[in-house]
Parts: sequence; C-alpha cells; structure tokens
Amino acid sequence: MSYTVIIKKTAQKQILGLPKIYFEKVKNAILALEKIARPAGCTKLTGTTNIYRIRVGPYRIVYSIEDKVLEIFVFDVDDRKDVYR
Repeated sequence: MSYTVIIKKTAQKQILGLPKIYFEKVKNAILALEKIARPAGCTKLTGTTNIYRIRVGPYRIVYSIEDKVLEIFVFDVDDRKDVYR
C-alpha cells in the first residue's frame, strides 16, 4: 500500500529555506512517508483526528493522513519553537 504525498506550497518554501544539513534529512523523511505513513517516532497531535508530526533534528514535519484515499498532506515544516504557533 503506497501513499501519495502532497506538499503545500508554503511547506515547499519552508523546506527550500532549511539549512543544507537538514534539507536532505527532511526530504528523505517526507519521501519515506510514501511507504510508511506512521513511521516509528511519529506522534499524533492531541486534539486532532488525523494530524501527525515527525521530528528531524530541531525541525518538525506536520502532516495529515487520509487513509481512505491513500494521501498524505504535508502542510508545515518548521523549527520546533515556531511550528505549533
């Protein structure tokens, strides 16, 4: 079962603005979501129905999973101190 990953334009800009050492790690983490939507270490955000986050160093990837249509929607990639605001 393979998911389709959709990245919002604002998240794309955030990814492109990352330091080089984290850019590849974040990119690989997002690509890995195609195969495993809920990898080890992902956390479901409290108070939500289908929103999860992954830690990559000081950065967080926040995404939602639509299991019925096999889609993952990445909508925020930012530093941990700014991502939940």
